[in-house]
Amino acid sequence: MRVRRESTAPVVDPARGIEMRGVGHRYGDRVVLSDIDLQLTERRIGIVGANGSGKSTFARLINGLVVPTTGSVLVDGLDTRTHVRDVRRRVGFVFQDPDAQIVHPTVAEDAAYGLENQGVPAAERAERVAEVLERYGLAGHADHPAHLLSGGQKQLLAIAGVLVMRPARIVFDEPTTLLDLVNTRRVAEVIEELEQQVVVVTHDLDLLDGFDRVLVVDGGRVVDDGPPDSSVAAYRALMVHR
Repeated sequence: MRVRRESTAPVVDPARGIEMRGVGHRYGDRVVLSDIDLQLTERRIGIVGANGSGKSTFARLINGLVVPTTGSVLVDGLDTRTHVRDVRRRVGFVFQDPDAQIVHPTVAEDAAYGLENQGVPAAERAERVAEVLERYGLAGHADHPAHLLSGGQKQLLAIAGVLVMRPARIVFDEPTTLLDLVNTRRVAEVIEELEQQVVVVTHDLDLLDGFDRVLVVDGGRVVDDGPPDSSVAAYRALMVHR
């Protein structure tokens, strides 16, 4: 008699977006997040909060860079604890400091890094890298040392290295903190043009213009959640009383 085995393939449901169910996180004895219950389906979502509020940990939970101490985080129905590889294929992450993300000597090699890890064939890899470097004005620097790029170019390379893998969602952690005004404007334009769902952690409140939803994180909890105007006003009021 043949025993029928249940399928172990994950069930993906993009309509569910990003879900946090009873999420809490601590580093040792220090609680950084608690009692987070959310579903994020909007196209443009901002996260604001003071330093140490827990917002960067919140962002890292979304693609499994951090696993919750309690509760669960799901992306398109996939649990970050049990399906982290599948989640990271669906969620790209752009760090605040691009030097933390750039790992290969030349611009083209660095942009291709994620595709190599995914086993994408060389010909397709080259085509996708050329396309994304052209898109972000880096095609002329393809064979140049990545560490010699300007700060703005490095941030664009970090973004290109994520986009070349074609994730459905992208998390940005303070993407403009280290940039001057011109490059801040350029990164804002890049984010605005993206077709993917975007979650942006930022202190730059102007970056949130036109967003669909903004969360205010304070003391490890979401204390306000709404459209940008009302959430930013709530955040400003919170900071005034510090």
